[in-house]
Amino acid sequence: MTETSAPTPSAGPAHASAPAPAPADVRRVACVGAGVIGGGWVAHFLARGYDVTAWDPAADAEPRLRRLVDAAWPALGQLGLAPGASASRLTVAATLEEAVAGAQFVQESAPEKLELKRELLGKLDAATPAGVVIASSTSGYPMTDMQTEADTPGRLVVGHPFNPPYLIPLVEVVGGERTDPAAVRWASAFYEAAGKSVITMDREVPGFIANRLQEALWREALHMVANGEATVRDIDLSITEGPGLRWAVMGPMLTFALAGGEGGMAHMLDHFGPSLKSPWTRLDAPELDRALYDAVVAGCDDAADGRTIADLVAERDRDVISVLRATGRLPGAGSGAGEGADAE
Repeated sequence: MTETSAPTPSAGPAHASAPAPAPADVRRVACVGAGVIGGGWVAHFLARGYDVTAWDPAADAEPRLRRLVDAAWPALGQLGLAPGASASRLTVAATLEEAVAGAQFVQESAPEKLELKRELLGKLDAATPAGVVIASSTSGYPMTDMQTEADTPGRLVVGHPFNPPYLIPLVEVVGGERTDPAAVRWASAFYEAAGKSVITMDREVPGFIANRLQEALWREALHMVANGEATVRDIDLSITEGPGLRWAVMGPMLTFALAGGEGGMAHMLDHFGPSLKSPWTRLDAPELDRALYDAVVAGCDDAADGRTIADLVAERDRDVISVLRATGRLPGAGSGAGEGADAE
């Protein structure tokens, strides 16, 4: 990535400002919305050494956010904290305007309601210093549909993370029809500097890339439960003990290419291509009626086997870190770093 200049400031935002810094020079981030996703972003940015100012309209937002950061901090310590990283560098602002006043990047993580997103992004655009990129954590809405109330929509991009943002590296970046391409390039470079693994999308796709793939698997799983073909436990085990282990190393495309042996993907398609006509999948969503709803919920309770959500979160965090370390994606992987913490 060679061009990382921020979008050219134009009339609209209430605050005048010098041009945004280079992506690697950002020091202060604003996080607007402090729920599970927004709080995860706060934890990630704090662990990467940024000063973070957060705002959320909920009355209990600050204690809830600080509990989330405290709960995430042990995992972040195992991932490796940046020099100077500290939870004490979090400030919770009283107003949206206060939160973004000195921001060099803004991450919006409000609930998935289109009208709310439109209104909030319009307010953020009006309050954020000129030239500063504003990213939305939306999990499905195209930025074209969300940037309608902004006076300077050119700086609005999607920065879609995977939950929890402090643990899962992926972020998908894409602009809308009125987004300045320079803002997309700048956001991608910033996320990379902030330690994320970035997919920069060339065009808008509803649900983006990873969610589209995840949704296909989710729908097939619901069909199997609805038809009594598999239990929740069966489905989860089929992934964690099967393709999920391969997917942690390489994605489904390269995994299938290996199925072709020395002939690679071409041989795989020649050999297995006809099976695509087999009625193995049902991509139409099943009716989420009460019976299916109850079966999925009860199945998850059974699979949890007495473990609380907190227990499962801790177990997930530990195990994902182990996979990341085992596959060489953490500093010091293979050198024994963190073994003492894992043994506890």
